Amino acid sequence: MSITSITLTDQDKLTLRTGAWGAVSLMSAAGAAGSAHKVATHGSIALTSATGLVGHVLTKAPKGVKWGKSTADLADQVLPALTAAMSLLKAQDAAEADNFRSTITVAIEASARSGKGQPSPTMAEMARKITEALDAAK
Repeated sequence: MSITSITLTDQDKLTLRTGAWGAVSLMSAAGAAGSAHKVATHGSIALTSATGLVGHVLTKAPKGVKWGKSTADLADQVLPALTAAMSLLKAQDAAEADNFRSTITVAIEASARSGKGQPSPTMAEMARKITEALDAAK
């Protein structure tokens, strides 16, 4: 399927952006003190390096999203958005759903590897929750 044959509403695009950019924010929140900026930078580079329809949508961070005051508030928005994004992409184009999943996976891996050595247990657990949300789509 070509990019022009997929129809995403503005709300659909916001869902994709909320999930993707929120996943990077979750990884940043789970990072070690002092490394949050590095985590966010590495994850953001991965998102803006995406190609296809997903790449076109993720070039911009979501506007007007209130992320909340805690990591739990953020997760309450982001994890369902990731699942919803996968569901809506699967319904229109399996290849773009795979592209979105791959893009998010690369972003969380890049985020997790922004420090020295292995990701912290906190980051590894957040990455697991993000992956679980991606895989929950019907």
